[in-house]
Amino acid sequence: MGQEPNDFLPQMTDQEGPQPGPSWGNPKWLDSVSDAGADLTTAMDPTQMRVAVEKAAKAAGKALNPKAIEEAAANSISAMTLVRLYRVRGHMAADLDPLGLSSKREEPEDLTLAFHGLAGKEAQEVFVGGVLGLEWTTVRELHDRLRAVYCGKVGLEYMHIADTEERRFLQDKFESPGETIQFTDEGKKAILAAVLRGEQYEEFLGKKYVGTKRFGLDGGESMIPALEAVIKHGGSAGVREIIYGMAHRGRLNVLANVMEKPYKVIFHEFSGGSANPEDVGGSGDVKYHLGTSTDRTFDGIEVHMSLVPNPSHLETVNPVVLGKTRAQQAVRDGKKTEQVLPVLIHGDAAFAGQGVVWESLSLSGVPGYDTGGCLHFIINNQIGFTTSPNFARSSPYPSDVAKGVMAPILHVNGDDPEAVTFACKLAVEYRQKFGRDVVIDMWCYRRFGHNEGDEPSFTQPLMYEVIRKHPKVSRIYAERLIDQGVIDKDHRDKVASEFVALLDEEFEAAKSYNPNEADWFGGRWAGLNKPADPETARRNIDTAIEPKMFDSLGRVLTEVPDDVNIHKTLGRVLKAKAEMFESGDGFDWATAEALAYGSLVMEGYNVRLSGQDSGRGTFSQRHAVWVDQDDESKYIPLNTLPHGKFEVHDSTLSEYGVLGFEYGFAMADPKTLVLWEAQFGDFANGAQIMIDQYIASGEVKWLRANGLVMLLPHGYEGQGPEHSSARLERFLQLCANDNIQVCNITTPANYFHVLRRQMLRPFRKPLIIMTPKSLLRHPLAKSPRAEFEGDHHFMRIKSDMTEIPDEKVKRLILCSGKVAYDLMEKRDEEGIDDISIVRIEQLYPFPGEPLTVRLKRMTNLEEIVWCQEEPKNNGAWFFVDRLIELAARDAGFDGMRPIYAGREVAASPATGLAKRHVAQQEGLVSVALDLANVGKTKNRKPKRRGGAAKAYS
Repeated sequence: MGQEPNDFLPQMTDQEGPQPGPSWGNPKWLDSVSDAGADLTTAMDPTQMRVAVEKAAKAAGKALNPKAIEEAAANSISAMTLVRLYRVRGHMAADLDPLGLSSKREEPEDLTLAFHGLAGKEAQEVFVGGVLGLEWTTVRELHDRLRAVYCGKVGLEYMHIADTEERRFLQDKFESPGETIQFTDEGKKAILAAVLRGEQYEEFLGKKYVGTKRFGLDGGESMIPALEAVIKHGGSAGVREIIYGMAHRGRLNVLANVMEKPYKVIFHEFSGGSANPEDVGGSGDVKYHLGTSTDRTFDGIEVHMSLVPNPSHLETVNPVVLGKTRAQQAVRDGKKTEQVLPVLIHGDAAFAGQGVVWESLSLSGVPGYDTGGCLHFIINNQIGFTTSPNFARSSPYPSDVAKGVMAPILHVNGDDPEAVTFACKLAVEYRQKFGRDVVIDMWCYRRFGHNEGDEPSFTQPLMYEVIRKHPKVSRIYAERLIDQGVIDKDHRDKVASEFVALLDEEFEAAKSYNPNEADWFGGRWAGLNKPADPETARRNIDTAIEPKMFDSLGRVLTEVPDDVNIHKTLGRVLKAKAEMFESGDGFDWATAEALAYGSLVMEGYNVRLSGQDSGRGTFSQRHAVWVDQDDESKYIPLNTLPHGKFEVHDSTLSEYGVLGFEYGFAMADPKTLVLWEAQFGDFANGAQIMIDQYIASGEVKWLRANGLVMLLPHGYEGQGPEHSSARLERFLQLCANDNIQVCNITTPANYFHVLRRQMLRPFRKPLIIMTPKSLLRHPLAKSPRAEFEGDHHFMRIKSDMTEIPDEKVKRLILCSGKVAYDLMEKRDEEGIDDISIVRIEQLYPFPGEPLTVRLKRMTNLEEIVWCQEEPKNNGAWFFVDRLIELAARDAGFDGMRPIYAGREVAASPATGLAKRHVAQQEGLVSVALDLANVGKTKNRKPKRRGGAAKAYS
């Protein structure tokens, strides 16, 4: 059946003290009767089983003749097959659906006694050698025990797990008599009180804010005591921080009753107020998108908790939570994974339907992205908006995708809060022990529609007929506790009324509540701030480094240790780098980047670079990792630097999930330069939701700053529509309120300075960089050592490489990126001396002030041209058009508007035909330089390139 042989048998261990029955895994099973077990191969071998049964019979004082022994051995084999199949498929017959709609599913035939030839033999004794704590047992007792263990209110899926120890752990927890669902009377009362808080809170909101959407937890209230169990048992198992992510359903309940966000604050927000002071600004967001953070203490152990804000795009928060978790684990150093637990709460339809769920699951266990296991809790309402499960997925459970990472899955009936709480306790124990993902699939229902204003009977009349008659979780559980003598008949109503009285007090307090501070610059963000005004974001700071540091980094980046055997081509690359440092000239893009990273590390910052093939670099340019050619061991030069830490990770082949992960990492740790690199720029298309909903708008919506850097290879070299454009226009369209930075840089030194600026300024903004491809090795895209030292810093605009006197300029070409070099080379080739080419290195925030200063000096200017490689409906044209006009007006050229020079409008961002690409490129350069008129009215002579170029910051 695809499992290891010993899966068939109980595999009792002494991990948690003495276990009942013999150990089937003992290789000396023939040496004594007490060890009369066997592995699967032995147990299924009739001869071996006969020997085992005979020994066990003698030990038990049973006199069996040879024929009886033969029959007993055959029955034992059948019994073991039955055990095996209950372990694999018992969950298919578990009592999971509170509504009783899905529980009528046909029970698997292979779970019946008849299937195994045991029908009619219920009273016969069989030897099972320790399974379920039994040695000799009747077929009936064995079957009843299997039903009780695997087909109760909790169904366990775990036999798909490859690791034997993990399976044994779960198996023991389920099958050992002492590991059943057991709570003290006080524990049961606490569970009931938590269920009542969840239930009464939803009812209170429904009465006070009639018709207001809240995406209530009604029908899934067992989640509240279950999540409290995660805090309590997690704390006792070493967890000191929990990071939650969840969508809408039940979010307000979790905020109030798990995170303990004050009720009055939530009521204040329901009344239209903000959670932050009025002078903080920001657009705010709806209540069921917001997050919070708090501390809770159980049994004297304090656990810090945070709920990450999220947009309406389902499941997008998953990788963000994982990235934030990884960052917090890194901050804690010593006990990385055990102390910080990610908990993701999902809807059933979303877990099955959203691809980012798999992208996030697939990160578990991957070096650089592993969080030591995530607890996934599915609120299984058995419906997605108006779509029933049979139309929403192709497999029995919404959780089936998690089998791909061999996560155990605990299906549990949401009407049994004890069972749900037990499942969470077991899940935490498993995660803490094995560092693996685990899933809880809580079957419940949605008492109202998708939101409280919907009418669900339009589409699910039969389901909602059952729901209308179905008692609430608190009533079902209270009646059970009354029957057990744990509470009296008045207990439930008393607890509920006391809690409602508290809510009434908080409701009144909300009327006078005023928030006094925002919480976004605490903890590791202390010392950072929001820029006082947009102009501050445009201010440059000193980013140059000292010669001593420069020389030290040169040695680290070029010297190969004696015990590292690098590739011969890499040897030539390093030799060229060494020549750069020796001559002080010709520094290329990759070397400048390494200098930026290394200098930040030496100054105490951390650097984290992530993406597909980032270690070597998509274009074999970076070589941040040197692979030994003998044993494939890795040597990372920047890792040898003191003070900070440098890490580079080749990610899974994912954009959406990995970009979200890195955003979450940067959210948690502003002292790490976090960079995500696309293999080609427009591969970021696959992560557009993260860009729109988090990177561009997270600060204004949720008051959460972020310093993530996106590196997007961009440039037209004839590589076709998917390898040319990073879709610059999309990022520029998102620019507003000083939310992000967008750059298209042309020199290695300027790239060096913008990366350092990202960390050295006292605030954080996402930085989008259109990184080059051909410029990585372009002979003109080089920088001298002097531009990394002294008083140099990031230049938002850069002047022409050929010095042309300002008063002589009649046509000014503004451009961004690679096309600048095409223009300058062609201009000089044609001998034109009255056209200046100025590069806009930072497109947003747009450098209007230095551009105005530059224009004022061009007293004979007649025309301004914007030249770009992208089609007219792409690129920066529609963004910069009016901004250039405003700069010209401020410089005294009122009414002068820029002329467009570039590709015509196109549905595809680039051609895939080499000849057409060359013709288009030559054409746009010709238009920009007005080559049709060269020589007709002007006498132009070539100018020597490389004079003292002016630059403006």
